[in-house]
Amino acid sequence: MAKGEVGMSSIRRRLLINFVIIVVLTVTTLNTIIFISFKNIYYSNISNLLVGQIKISADIYTKYFSKNSLYENVLNGVDLFLNRSDVEVQVFDNTGKIIFDSIGIIEDNEFLDIKEALSGNVGRWIGNVSYDDEKVLAVSHPLYSGGEIVGGIRLITTLREVHKDLRNIFMILTTLGVIVTLIFALVSILFSNSIVVPITNITEVAQRMAEGDYNKRCKNAKFDEIEKLSTTLNYMADEIIKREKLKDEFISSVSHELRTPLTSIKGWAVTLKDLSDDRDLLKDGLDIIEKECDRLTSMVEELLDFSKLSSGKMEFKMKRIDVNTFLNDIRRQIGPRAYRENKIFKILMENKSIFINVDENRLKQVFINLLDNAFNFTNAGDSVFVTLKEKDEEVVFIVEDTGFGISKEDLPHVFEKFYKGKGSRSKNGIGLSVCKDIVEKMNGNIKIESEENKGTRVYVVFPKDGVVK
Repeated sequence: MAKGEVGMSSIRRRLLINFVIIVVLTVTTLNTIIFISFKNIYYSNISNLLVGQIKISADIYTKYFSKNSLYENVLNGVDLFLNRSDVEVQVFDNTGKIIFDSIGIIEDNEFLDIKEALSGNVGRWIGNVSYDDEKVLAVSHPLYSGGEIVGGIRLITTLREVHKDLRNIFMILTTLGVIVTLIFALVSILFSNSIVVPITNITEVAQRMAEGDYNKRCKNAKFDEIEKLSTTLNYMADEIIKREKLKDEFISSVSHELRTPLTSIKGWAVTLKDLSDDRDLLKDGLDIIEKECDRLTSMVEELLDFSKLSSGKMEFKMKRIDVNTFLNDIRRQIGPRAYRENKIFKILMENKSIFINVDENRLKQVFINLLDNAFNFTNAGDSVFVTLKEKDEEVVFIVEDTGFGISKEDLPHVFEKFYKGKGSRSKNGIGLSVCKDIVEKMNGNIKIESEENKGTRVYVVFPKDGVVK
């Protein structure tokens, strides 16, 4: 048996044992309460019956026989009147001594019900006597003469039939308890299976995933929590497959993109190695080598930034900066490229100082990346604008171009890591993903609007740190 199967069997066994223990305790408690209730009802009914009889006898004695002493009444045969009941009758004097017993058996014992009767109350007692192997129930009542207690009368009945009925009730309750326990045990098995089987399936799927097989899927479960776990695991597998596919495509594309500049550098290095005196060719070759090295450096920096962001190791040095000053620096840096490529580049700013709290170097990295994309996907004569707007408590940067735009199919995925668009102009990279992570780390947000062949508009929004007019 596999390790997972042993674990599931253990869970099933523990669930079954716990359920059975709970139902046994519950049934036992309920049966005990029911049995005690029946017992008290039986005892109470018999006691009330005896109390009713003994009160009648005591009242008759007080009305018609209290003029004579208790001993005289016993000697004169009053016991015959008192013995009309089918229960045992005893008469005791004011010291508690039993002076008459209807069956002729007098036990020398201090009965609590007799003491209670001599204090003026009705006494009750349940206990054992020598002449009966079952318990008996006794009720005692005081007898009065001239307003004083002169003794008492005591009625005793065996509990044999009562206990016989109670034993029958106990057997019925026990049988019902066993039946309920068995039914609940069966239900518990079915219930535990409804939990264990989906968990077993999830465990098997997780083990297959751990071994690298992400095509296995969890089945739907009956319980919301387990179904949510199954859905989450299935979603995770789908995401892993998707990410693996994107990663493989990215690695393939990056390998190709790395190979291209390296091939160019090597080719020109070989050419220049054998070059003698053609200075124009030498200059062209060195320019190409420099540009290809810059391309390689940019690609490596993107990969390093992605790695730092993914591991949480990228540091941010936040400070309060003037947005207008920042954008003027961007203009000076990007302006020459716009001139070389014959493209219109403008930055439109507010006529006042606006401040935000950011890491200036990281923000510059974001804008260089966005503007680089804008220039890469525009033709000569197209326009690239950066517009600054102040909106309520936010500062909005808009990077807009009139270039190729992004297709509807690719637009929702432009911020995904390793995503490569379907169009011929699309490139595989992580630049926009890095930009999004950087902006969000600085408490901002970024979004893109685009339409194919009509251009792209990128919104970068930060909360204001303060305004100085």
